[in-house]
Amino acid sequence: MTLYPKLILEALTHVRYPGTGKDIVSSAMVNDDIRIEGNKVSFSLIFEKANDPFAKSLVKAAEQAVLKYVGNDVEILGNIGIKHKEVVEQPIKPLPQVKKIIAVSSAKGGVGKSTVSANLAISLMRLGYKVGLLDADIFGPSIPKMFDIEDAQPFATEKDGRQMMVPIEKYGIKILSIGFFVNPEQAIIWRGGMASNATKQLITDADWGELDYFVIDLPPGTSDIHLTLVQQLHIDGAIVVSTPQQVALADARKGIQMFQTEKIDVPILGLVENMSWFTPAELPDNKYYIFGKNGGKELAEQMHIDLLAQIPIVQSICESGDAGAPITMNENSLIGNLFLQLAERVTKKLEQ
Repeated sequence: MTLYPKLILEALTHVRYPGTGKDIVSSAMVNDDIRIEGNKVSFSLIFEKANDPFAKSLVKAAEQAVLKYVGNDVEILGNIGIKHKEVVEQPIKPLPQVKKIIAVSSAKGGVGKSTVSANLAISLMRLGYKVGLLDADIFGPSIPKMFDIEDAQPFATEKDGRQMMVPIEKYGIKILSIGFFVNPEQAIIWRGGMASNATKQLITDADWGELDYFVIDLPPGTSDIHLTLVQQLHIDGAIVVSTPQQVALADARKGIQMFQTEKIDVPILGLVENMSWFTPAELPDNKYYIFGKNGGKELAEQMHIDLLAQIPIVQSICESGDAGAPITMNENSLIGNLFLQLAERVTKKLEQ
């Protein structure tokens, strides 16, 4: 018997979606990816939600329909995939009580972007400003750990007839993260539209109040979330974080170019070179350039942007972050003072 898509679709008209009672073909639940290779048939079913309760049972029903109405020799078992409709993005509402928005970005993961975001926020607070910090790294939130608020659960309040999330306050900083709302032991598997909408909710459905500076810790890379935020939210300036390593610098160059494109056009405040050198505690005057020397400085010169800071690898940075008290909280820390100088440079550039 020769198989062709129309036979498959006719068989699937006998399968009804329990939620509506309509067949899955007329409901446009059968994706247009039907593939036939000999007796092997494969295609996908499209569901509105990622956690549709009828998904598994509907796949089984579709398999049985093909076997019954097309033929028992059709290889269909295990060949029906599940897809979800992309979430329609809603525009981000402005934040009238926020004076300046700073995006901290890195095109490559693992370069210390969240460490810079956390210490920048605390440094701005130490300079006397009202500060908010958004952990927009949907798939790898680390700000709750760095502030020792992993078990925090933001509550809701009614404002102007709307239910609004109330950010968690720690060290005088207002903080929100997707990490407050998901199981930290489980991976977040979302499509781009879902992740973007979750990020926007953390911004517009929260009562941030009056802020002098709103720091956004972006996820690594150049994804849907970046485009959504920079195109819809008025960002006053971006900071790009990189290590001196050539592999990281190649990605940092792409990140800088992303902000400079015509469609995005966000001012680059400058580059932060993290892990610039290693200084052992017992040899405070020694510098070991593990990832190369001055790579970030050279990139900044090539891209005609400012080098805002060079932060060395120091054990206390890691220890303080893991302990939930970023190193800038220690007013006597030399490294903390480097972040304080970074904050001062950022505020001066934004004032310009």
